[in-house]
Amino acid sequence: MGEFRYEKDADGIVTVTMDMDGPVNAMNAQFDGLYQDMTDRLCAEDGLTGVVLTSAKKTFFAGGDLKWLIGVQPGQEQEIYENVERTKANMRRLEKLGVPVVAAINGAAAGGGFEICLACHYRIAADLPQVKIGLPEVTLGLLPGGGGVVRMTYLLGIEGAMPFALEGRMVSAQKALNAGIVHEVTESIDALVPRAKAYITSVAGDAAACTQPWDDRKYRIPGGPSNTAAAAPRLAVGSAMLYKKTRDLLPAPGKIMDIMANTASNVDFDGAQRYESRQFASLVPLPVTKNMIQAFFFDLNKVNGGAARPGDVPQSKVGKLGILGAGMMGQGIAYSAAMAGIEVVLKDTGLDAAERGKGHTAKLLETRVAKGRMEQAQADAVLARITPTDSAEALAGCDLIIEAVFERIDVKESVLAEHETLLGDAGFWGSNTSTLPIGRLAQAATRPEKFIGLHFFSPVDKMPLLEIVVGEKTDDETLARAFDFARQIGKTPIVVNASTGFYTSRTIGTKMDEAVQMVAEGLDPVRVENLSRAVGFPTGLLTLYDEVKLSLALDIFDTQLDMGLRRAEDDPTPEARSLLRALVAEGRKGRGTGGGFFDYSDDGKAPWPGLAQWRKADADIPDADIKDRMLFRAVLETLRCLDEGVLRATADANIGSIMGIGAPAWTGGYAQFVETYGRARFIARCEELAAEYGPRFAPPESLRKAA
Repeated sequence: MGEFRYEKDADGIVTVTMDMDGPVNAMNAQFDGLYQDMTDRLCAEDGLTGVVLTSAKKTFFAGGDLKWLIGVQPGQEQEIYENVERTKANMRRLEKLGVPVVAAINGAAAGGGFEICLACHYRIAADLPQVKIGLPEVTLGLLPGGGGVVRMTYLLGIEGAMPFALEGRMVSAQKALNAGIVHEVTESIDALVPRAKAYITSVAGDAAACTQPWDDRKYRIPGGPSNTAAAAPRLAVGSAMLYKKTRDLLPAPGKIMDIMANTASNVDFDGAQRYESRQFASLVPLPVTKNMIQAFFFDLNKVNGGAARPGDVPQSKVGKLGILGAGMMGQGIAYSAAMAGIEVVLKDTGLDAAERGKGHTAKLLETRVAKGRMEQAQADAVLARITPTDSAEALAGCDLIIEAVFERIDVKESVLAEHETLLGDAGFWGSNTSTLPIGRLAQAATRPEKFIGLHFFSPVDKMPLLEIVVGEKTDDETLARAFDFARQIGKTPIVVNASTGFYTSRTIGTKMDEAVQMVAEGLDPVRVENLSRAVGFPTGLLTLYDEVKLSLALDIFDTQLDMGLRRAEDDPTPEARSLLRALVAEGRKGRGTGGGFFDYSDDGKAPWPGLAQWRKADADIPDADIKDRMLFRAVLETLRCLDEGVLRATADANIGSIMGIGAPAWTGGYAQFVETYGRARFIARCEELAAEYGPRFAPPESLRKAA
């Protein structure tokens, strides 16, 4: 059975080693009893001189029990509140124990785990890579409910606490020391407990060593109270920036800001703690919270953990990578691979172009060094791993060759024919295509079973997703090696089956086309743009069309027509296609070529006046319809991809939609959105939209059966 091991030495110091059931310590039902018993025993202890709290696990403490939290329903708020308050009451008993309580942090202390540490008087962390410290709850739609918001505000002030509480920042032991949230670091785990005991001995009889800052009447929160004339403007600016980022679609950050403001006002510590508990309890049952827990914890862990990877294939690494094409995508892939320690051969048709591609990595590294995120020697080593060339022979023996050339089958077939034989004996070929059929491209390969799609997203150095596209003949070994390569370079891989547009390219186009369709119907483009942002899309959809280029979207559409992959008469939004063609005919191909739906200047952007010819005075539909038309198109396309077997799992759908094509975080991904919206309610809404705007909104039969 799990336990908190309790050992008292001859000096009166008790070491409590947390060793709960399972691979990690977590705030679950077992923890409540163990923490209560530990506190009771410490409070009754005779001759106690100090307490050291540490862990038997590789992770110090992993935080809350998310399986339990995701199951909480409306109406259970009081139960949540009382549960949190019980834990906080025991934390306060430890804080007022009268002897120093020291946290010896041997691994990651995340969320509730770090809140346990904050309730200790002194914190020592091992300065090792596995030690990460912080409060990541906001990234899961939650807030730190175990005293984290209040204690961090007391320690750092509102501005200092914001990166941890509002952004969920996790930091190394050394950065935690610099931030002031731990007191010292050790070079090893073995040194933690001895150092903690030495500290307790050194402060024997010092009342300040067993008094928390918030219990010292003379203590003042850094930055001062929030209810002063000086603080008010800072809070107003912070609130405005928060709204700009979340658009009031994510409730947790706003609640955190509210708690911090109240903590730094005239509310006493215990009152602020109760307020934090109430806010936490109100947040847990919300659909957006469940969505974010499902996506950013369960689904993300499932995807990164290799649920889609063939398990009987040994793990592998790419040692030498060849990249064909040193343009935007190729140079980004080269940077990501070199950063991961892979030797890269970057080839283009001319050496100058290849060297410019390497120069992209040089610029990114210069920025990292300038910001103190990397030493110059490290940057030099990364850059040295990239070899620019115009010679095919330089790719001989590559474990993987990725072609990142122009999106035309004849061009891709040409580079395949020239370079495939240069692969090592166990090498495989990856095509960075976003729309072309992998099966069709693989027909030109001598080993189609070693051919796979590797769809990166731009900019590669920032976008975390890699869409792995399995062709009809791709074997399991190639899929496994592609998955391992994705993890090797730090990407999150979703695995999809080959089809026109795969999953991401096929789905992102639906919401964009729907936005254009509404402009073609006569709606104000500014209204459509603003409401697309109000849904939570990272970029307004008309702006997004300008960014990806109107002409490129039409080229892809026309190529698919020419290849027989789609029929013009099946286009669900033909008016949108006509509008796009009209803009391109006017020379408005996208932002990079002077403009599209918007004109761009140093002063910002403004709608192109020529769009007025599509405006209709009597064109008016409810805001809710405008928003749902854009959102539901993408959700419905995701459901179709699941039905058709393009998507292999809902986890891939959720993570792929959020990380690759801008699904609003509050939805938890396009598949998860249906679950908390309610299947029956979703079907009814689809039927309303279909009756008003066309059969493209009809719910799939599979959903009707499931409902």
